[in-house]
Amino acid sequence: MPLWSTGWREQRMKYLLAFSGSFLLSITLLHLVPETMSEMGPGHLTGGLILAGFFLQQIIQRITHGVEHGHAHIHAHEPVAYIPVFAGLTVHAISEGLPLGISYNDTATLPSLYLAVALHKLPEAMLITSLVFIATGNKAKSWRLLILFSLTTPLSALLTTYLGSKSAAWESLIHLSVPVVAGAFLHIATTIFFESGTKSHDMNRNKWLATLGGIAAALLTLLGDNHVH
Repeated sequence: MPLWSTGWREQRMKYLLAFSGSFLLSITLLHLVPETMSEMGPGHLTGGLILAGFFLQQIIQRITHGVEHGHAHIHAHEPVAYIPVFAGLTVHAISEGLPLGISYNDTATLPSLYLAVALHKLPEAMLITSLVFIATGNKAKSWRLLILFSLTTPLSALLTTYLGSKSAAWESLIHLSVPVVAGAFLHIATTIFFESGTKSHDMNRNKWLATLGGIAAALLTLLGDNHVH
């Protein structure tokens, strides 16, 4: 979209972020965290891994300048060093593919998680494409990096599925990574709300509607008996 049109306004991005952020937060709390508790038990290890993921994301965003939550913390007078940002986002994208490559007790978890990650990736992809194009002025390079970025999470999920089917040790390691990713999602989703509002952090009517729409969409995934018996 940034390569095709210059008419995408910042206000539209705020509403997209509000919807995707509330959906990601809701899916994390309604599906990913309960699945983790069910798999590992509600012990200190589970909480510690979620906490570790939260603060690990804080470290990653120092490299990515906050692109993963819809905002590039780069001022107009600063040079656009897109390669470190792209590298940081690639690590982030690989980690998001890990929980997409395993099965869950609740059959609604995986498709819900896929949709949440896809919605979250949309503003990310728009921002990294814009940064690359601003830095290079080269649409072909912007397209190549966009395609590479778009493939990273699906390939990570496929690799996780393959390795998990070959090795029980790898499967156990992946399950340990899920609460870490959940913690990162909590950081990203809450940061979206802190940074996508007005200067005084007010919520206008349209942003409330977008936020409630994301929550409602997540609640719809709970309908019916989806658990594997």
